[in-house]
Amino acid sequence: MRRLFCMSPYHDGHRNLAIDEYLLSTIGPDDFLLYLYVNRNAVIIGQNQNAWKECNTAKMKNDGVQLVRRVSGGGAVYHDLGNLNFSFIAGRKNYSVEKQLDMILSAVRDLGVNAEFSGRNDITVDGKKFSGNAFAVKGQNKQHHGTLLINANLTKMSDYLNVSAEKIRAKGVSSVRARVCNLNQYNSDLTVDMMASALKSAYQKHYGEFETLNASNLNEAEIQAFYEKHSSWEWQMGRAPVFDYEIDTRFVWGGVQIYLNVENGQIKDVQVYTDALDTDIPAQIKAALTGVRFVSESMADKLEDLLSSPEMHSLADYIRSLQL
Repeated sequence: MRRLFCMSPYHDGHRNLAIDEYLLSTIGPDDFLLYLYVNRNAVIIGQNQNAWKECNTAKMKNDGVQLVRRVSGGGAVYHDLGNLNFSFIAGRKNYSVEKQLDMILSAVRDLGVNAEFSGRNDITVDGKKFSGNAFAVKGQNKQHHGTLLINANLTKMSDYLNVSAEKIRAKGVSSVRARVCNLNQYNSDLTVDMMASALKSAYQKHYGEFETLNASNLNEAEIQAFYEKHSSWEWQMGRAPVFDYEIDTRFVWGGVQIYLNVENGQIKDVQVYTDALDTDIPAQIKAALTGVRFVSESMADKLEDLLSSPEMHSLADYIRSLQL
């Protein structure tokens, strides 16, 4: 078995997840790899989740927080420079979730934190979760990756992962919110760099000597292709399961309720109800919005392009303000 280690020098979530998928796609069946990375201000969602349901996308956009969709399942998490993320990638015969989690647990305990397993795959202290895990398979290779909360901003975590359920009714996988904690609550001297060093030591102890890969020397052309995928709207937003969204507001010309059915980020059906005097408005809105991306600017532009009227301009302005 060839044992490999790689630490990303980047803090871009799209690039780090692109490298993660590149490594999953390219290591040999006899290889075993530990990959570490740190993301700057990003919300990471599972492959089958709905970003509009899981995240406060408007606040994320305003605050410059990346949306990153991973290839594995599971729920939504917030990453910043206080998180250390790990990824185990191996051929099937060398892959063992139990041994991999035991290595993580060993590294944390070596830093003086009395951690333990909880549930199926979580690691906790005093019943509070500081590490979540997710899994993926590609060809003959399997992946187990997750995050370690060292000194993350837990306030921002709650800001970006709290979404009102009033207007959106979604199918698909929802995140389960758990009590979380930072490891530096139990070791005030602990840093991300210290945790990375402890993981490297535990890796050597559990698996033996390893070869270090330089992330900047990997196949840049192949990584770029994965990067373009991970940074694209189609991957981040367009993979959302089917969901319904309700717009309900009132203007001087009347009240309007618009019910949108959205699939893969595109509006498939529109139902409109209004007490406006102009009886053509429902059909006009339906014609304008059907087939459009579920993005505020796209919807507003289409309304104004097709329907140059005071009513449609006011509706377009309102939809822009939603920052979908």
